[in-house]
Amino acid sequence: MDLIRHVVVFDAADVAAESSFWAAMLDGTVVDEDPRFHCVIDKQGNWLVGVQRAPNHVRPDWPDGQPQQVHVDFHVTDPEAAHRRAVDLGAQLLQDATDPESDEGHRVYADPAGHPFCLGWGHPTQEQLAQFLATHSGGDRWKL
Repeated sequence: MDLIRHVVVFDAADVAAESSFWAAMLDGTVVDEDPRFHCVIDKQGNWLVGVQRAPNHVRPDWPDGQPQQVHVDFHVTDPEAAHRRAVDLGAQLLQDATDPESDEGHRVYADPAGHPFCLGWGHPTQEQLAQFLATHSGGDRWKL
């Protein structure tokens, strides 16, 4: 299988609100030619996320209650700026970091449709990850 793209698609009763949130959060643009499905693309035309209409969507209640349908992690360089942006755009903080001042951590949020997502910081760079995989997973097999 030659994978050319992977895209997370969120279910939502309000496709416009959900796609607008993710477009603003990811500095993207909504492509809304079909009222049942919106794409969020970046400035280079890359597909970032999708949102599909699910009229009976039940908002997840993380961590208990209605189970989550998806969980997405985003790694950021400025956790405070990312936190402010998420909240300003309508995200709900579900769980703060144990120590927001720490060099490494994450916060858990819900988007407008209730899907949990994390903003994490201080996690390995691509180079650090490649080095880890080279030494722990059979060398060149996991070359990035």
